[in-house]
Amino acid sequence: MAVPIIQQARVGAYVMKQRIMGVEKYPLVLMLEPLFRCNLACPGCGKIDYEKSVLNKRLSAEQCLQAVDDCGAPIVSIPGGEPLIHKEIKEIVDGIVARKKFVYLCTNALLLEKNLDKFKPTPYLTFSVHLDGMKEHHDKAVNQPGTFDIAVAAIREAKKRGFRVNVNCTLFNQMTANEAASFFDFCMNDLNIEGITISPGYAYERAPDQEHFLSRTKTKQLFRDIFEIQGKKKWRFSQSSLFLDFLAGNQSYECTPWGNPTRNIFGWQKPCYLLSEGYADSFKELMEDTLWDQYGTGKYEKCADCMVHCGYEASAVTDTVNNPLKALGVFLNGIDTKSPMAPEISLEKQRPAEFLFDGLVKTLTQQREEDEAKSSGTKKRTEDAGHAA
Repeated sequence: MAVPIIQQARVGAYVMKQRIMGVEKYPLVLMLEPLFRCNLACPGCGKIDYEKSVLNKRLSAEQCLQAVDDCGAPIVSIPGGEPLIHKEIKEIVDGIVARKKFVYLCTNALLLEKNLDKFKPTPYLTFSVHLDGMKEHHDKAVNQPGTFDIAVAAIREAKKRGFRVNVNCTLFNQMTANEAASFFDFCMNDLNIEGITISPGYAYERAPDQEHFLSRTKTKQLFRDIFEIQGKKKWRFSQSSLFLDFLAGNQSYECTPWGNPTRNIFGWQKPCYLLSEGYADSFKELMEDTLWDQYGTGKYEKCADCMVHCGYEASAVTDTVNNPLKALGVFLNGIDTKSPMAPEISLEKQRPAEFLFDGLVKTLTQQREEDEAKSSGTKKRTEDAGHAA
């Protein structure tokens, strides 16, 4: 099963509790990013060209678990960077599982097989392995030959040991519907994974390769073509039926950026995992001070082509709760690939993009270095005073 029944029940109960309490904005998934360092340099990634001082920084296990407690979301996704590089990743995962939260540890799997002994199989832990298609597509997407074979071997070993494994697949404009379908068949029938998390590539403004991201129109048609093939096949996706329906152009959702808040080495990232336009010192400050209404397709130029799950899965979940019969109909009948698509959101009134990132990160890096230098100086003065005494 793509999503364990216990996870479905816990998330459903959590959502209903928020509704009963009258909470309008609440998180579903915490994006916990304990480091930016990675052992790959994917051209579609917006995090591979940080300066060394940033790439060497880490959130401690204590900081990570404090973020989990502060946020309160029932699901924690641990992206990066490559989380398995983190020396305290076992303590981080164990602490989250002990809190009965569901962990999706995102990894390129290059280090997975040698690290499996650190973890124990449990419904609360899923390894979400990054695979962007079959060997040719994946190795090209991550710009390193041989990564597909290593990842596949690691998936097989993890499954053999009883771990839940999910494949996280980002589709760019190089892959056809038939190629995607063949890859999904491989994941289901050969690898026998629990499910696939699928998303169109989002154009990070700092990504070296800007040519192969999908526009919203191309995204919808690609997914329609894929789901047309799915009528003859059985694929399991780790996402709601209405989110998949949204990808095929049948739903018109506004982004719910607070549904997947991000905590990383700089703080709580505003407004979402994909855009970096400021940082809050606390989760409370993030939720209360972020100008949420300024973001999303039709509101901000940078969001124009986004259809990514970290922005829209929460929107689909909310719609599922509000309209369970509609969601059930899509689940039972499949994705409609023939009817006219839902109206697209107008971009006429979107505000122009602001490019704040470089100055923002530079300022944050300088401040952190100053704080560390000050802390180091205070410690040295204390030690010197002790020696003098």
